[in-house]
Amino acid sequence: MAELDSSMAPVANVSRFLDQMSERRGDRLALLAPSGRKRSGEINYLSLSFAELRREQDNWGRHLREAGVERGTRVLLMARPGLPLIAICFALFKLGAVPIVIDPGMGLRSFLSCVRRSRPTALVGISLAIWVSRIFPAVFRTVTIKIKLGGGLSRAPIAKESGAFRGEFTKSNDLAAILFTSGSTGPAKGVCYEHGMFEAQVIAIGRQYGIEEGEVDLPMLPIFALFNPALGMTTVIPEINPSKPATVDPAKIIQAIRQCDVTNSFGSPVLWKKIGGYCQANGITLPSLRRILMAGSSVPPHLFRDFKEILPQGVVHSPYGATEILPVSSIVGEQALEETAELTERGRGTCVGKPLPGVEVRIGKISDDWLGKEALEDALPPGEVGEIIVSGPSVTREYDNLPEATNRSKIRTEDCIWHRMGDLGYLDEKGRLWFCGRLAERIQIGKKTYLTDCCEGVFNALPDVYRSALVSLEKDGERVPCMAIQPRQGTFPKTRLERNQFIEGLKKAAASTGMTGDIREFVFRKTFPVDVRHNAKINRIELARLLRRKVAD
Repeated sequence: MAELDSSMAPVANVSRFLDQMSERRGDRLALLAPSGRKRSGEINYLSLSFAELRREQDNWGRHLREAGVERGTRVLLMARPGLPLIAICFALFKLGAVPIVIDPGMGLRSFLSCVRRSRPTALVGISLAIWVSRIFPAVFRTVTIKIKLGGGLSRAPIAKESGAFRGEFTKSNDLAAILFTSGSTGPAKGVCYEHGMFEAQVIAIGRQYGIEEGEVDLPMLPIFALFNPALGMTTVIPEINPSKPATVDPAKIIQAIRQCDVTNSFGSPVLWKKIGGYCQANGITLPSLRRILMAGSSVPPHLFRDFKEILPQGVVHSPYGATEILPVSSIVGEQALEETAELTERGRGTCVGKPLPGVEVRIGKISDDWLGKEALEDALPPGEVGEIIVSGPSVTREYDNLPEATNRSKIRTEDCIWHRMGDLGYLDEKGRLWFCGRLAERIQIGKKTYLTDCCEGVFNALPDVYRSALVSLEKDGERVPCMAIQPRQGTFPKTRLERNQFIEGLKKAAASTGMTGDIREFVFRKTFPVDVRHNAKINRIELARLLRRKVAD
């Protein structure tokens, strides 16, 4: 990997790594953006070297500066994944401006709420973004600069300014970007990223996964493409709808991996389930892949098993983290299969590995209230489930313009900031972290607490279950735990007999563990509501609302 300085230098800016790569390896391929198909059926790519990508960055930087964008300017960036998104982001970093990145699939109402709260001064976006800003002028009232982008392959305009483009000297604690959470368990929040935090992430990811210069990455989450110039990797833009990633055509992803000799790829378990199923059905292996990173939701053990044959030269990693701090911990698929998979299927949660170097994890008592330093001092011992609280070099300090949310999520000590993950879990005797579910999605009935990931792991192990979700329903005037089941394709029960037989198997699995032993209610669903970013995290709160409405009807 590229040699990165991990010291807390006063000057920090990830854009400098693109400049360095351009100077050292300027002719090496930096970006491949799809532009249709050749007559042979191969994907036609627009290709840029690191030197060319740097020129795109600098041309955008000059153009943005001429338009009035300067250090500290908040810029709402609404570009399709590809050349403009990467080049403009790096140009904004180099200018010391602050890109605001909001998930495109969250829905208009949520999107407008995020814009209103983040108060951008500039809008750089495609035609649709400009149109929306005109339709809702009150929401965009702070915007004084509007720059319209062309298509996904559009190049930077030629600026009047010429000569070397010099960036700003930003410090490690200067605001670099505002990235929004997925909003899977509540309203999306803008996370304030500093330049030093981005650099800490680049260092952690490169070292943890042994990434080397010259590798080829296919990132199925657009924001991850921004790490590649710093790591010296070629970025292959996938043919995927960023607002609905689960609708991806696996054949197109597999073709890109094979044609470009992709060595690294990031995506949610839902995407890899789809891709893996296609590979299995067609006898396909992916020998160029050295590693796959699966994140966004828990990875079921069977998915690790499926990819053992698909990746003859590679391994699957499952990193754990959040928008507020990433990565926290990581586990290798082989380790999960050998050491923890059986416990997951017995209701013990999902092991997400040991914390990365420099990251510290404490388990606090379960609480919906504000927590202070005493939560760290009274941390729970190994084996006891509580809220996961973490600290490390990439932990963010605050949410944008949300002081109450910041105070509820952050614990400040004399020497560092701790972040409440909003997740429940525990540390085992070997120092491994286990994920048991979201704090907001636990179900408390009487003296018993039902944990989503622990319950769902039992049912997800069944051959006819695609995925499951723990919710609560009202029955005979009492609140009861219920498992929503999404059967695998072709196994959805069509008759009462098939339904009863399916439920008998579910009841037998439920009786095998103490966590699920008293679950008696089951409902079948063809789809689940999911988060907009990965299409992987089940929105159990929304699912419960839909089920309750169905019962009421």
